[in-house]
Amino acid sequence: MASRKTCLMVALCSLVIIINFFDSAQSVDSLCVCVLTASCCLRYSNRQPPCKRILGYTIQNINNACDINAIIFHAPGRFVCADPSKPLTQKVMKCYDEKKRKTNKENSNNNAS
Repeated sequence: MASRKTCLMVALCSLVIIINFFDSAQSVDSLCVCVLTASCCLRYSNRQPPCKRILGYTIQNINNACDINAIIFHAPGRFVCADPSKPLTQKVMKCYDEKKRKTNKENSNNNAS
């Protein structure tokens, strides 16, 4: 059963890469959500990408048919499963949220001009 899930995840990741390559106008976040709804984190990664490389994140809950609670960080070319109870995970999430809020504020100021 686990190898079937692995094959499915590899196939879906390949599809996302191909779609992203041919349709660069498509949002990376929306592509990631499609893949992540088809699979769950089964364990936590030992390493997390730095905040500057995070493209977004998804919150995985046990009650969504997954075995563990997790934060799934979207990084270029991969997804990283992190333990939501770890301080470093919370720090990276906060850093990304602040970076996104700052970017959105700058974009709204540019559009208002």
